[in-house]
Amino acid sequence: MCSSDEIVHRLIAGDAEVVGALEVRYGTTDRAEIARIVFADPDELRWLEALLHPRVRREYGKWLDRLDGSADVAVVEIPLLYETGGEELFDIVVVVTAPEDVRVARAGEKVVERSARLLPDEVKARRAHYAYVNDGSLAELESFVGHVLDELRA
Repeated sequence: MCSSDEIVHRLIAGDAEVVGALEVRYGTTDRAEIARIVFADPDELRWLEALLHPRVRREYGKWLDRLDGSADVAVVEIPLLYETGGEELFDIVVVVTAPEDVRVARAGEKVVERSARLLPDEVKARRAHYAYVNDGSLAELESFVGHVLDELRA
């Protein structure tokens, strides 16, 4: 599996161009400080996304190329898939959502503020090939994932 969030963390920690741009713009590469700034200012968020999203897309593209057909299923986790227009790059889209109260319990109040700019879960679920509401146990989620993988491999 390839995670867009992990790619972002690597870029902010070690990509010279990204580090330099962040230092010039924000005076820091501290993700919490940058998040505080960009989630309070839509223009700053757009700037950051313009810096990171093309690089993230390039990185997961390289990862997929390295697989070179050796995997029967390749999973790329992209929280902002629909918001960035990336769904056209994939054969199958699986959306996993959770009710707001579950998200808040798992990630804290900041999730409400950040979720406001996202497409509604119902829209994402309608556009996806598979959708799951993750409000149960880990075993239930694993069962859903196993079912999807079985269907994709069939």
